[in-house]
Amino acid sequence: MVEQNLWLQKVADNPGHSSWYVERFRSMARAGDDLAGEARLVDAMVPRRARILDAGCGPGRVGGALAEAGHEVVGVDVDPVLIEAAEQDHPGPRWLVGDLAELDLPASGVTEPFDALVCAGNVMTFLAPGTRREVLTRFRTHLADDGRAVIGFGAGRGYPFDEFLADAKASGLVPGLLLSTWDLQPYAEDADFLVAILRPAS
Repeated sequence: MVEQNLWLQKVADNPGHSSWYVERFRSMARAGDDLAGEARLVDAMVPRRARILDAGCGPGRVGGALAEAGHEVVGVDVDPVLIEAAEQDHPGPRWLVGDLAELDLPASGVTEPFDALVCAGNVMTFLAPGTRREVLTRFRTHLADDGRAVIGFGAGRGYPFDEFLADAKASGLVPGLLLSTWDLQPYAEDADFLVAILRPAS
């Protein structure tokens, strides 16, 4: 049994939180808000029909957009309410309930490595701190040797960017490119957001 992540703690404190989160994004979609920025970045990085892992997929907005673009998507999230919403709103990808600290997709019959992994929506900051390196190591394990992991989260959420990059390096992932937004603004030391495009260390 791994240390409980902060998302599940939040849900335990407020059992309606997951449903609120789902409805928040459904409302944004109905309003015509742009919810596919992360997916556009990842789509630009990979060949057609790439295999993409949406790690911490939530209700499926990123993985769903990537599937619509023609990619083979597997999404994993620890929250069954979010996975149920992903299945309803974005049919096509394979959506799985699972803790990223125990990620083992070959055990679920998903044996081929991924061309890319995307981890958006501040997922990294909801991990139990003691599991962060394990999660990053499991990300590396599921990537093809020439694959890339695209991980984005905000500052001031308890996981300093330099600490994250050190954890990534210790887990076999090194920066290929650092950005401060999903729309390709360059990274600066005082950035309030990080989008790290990581590749397996050689």
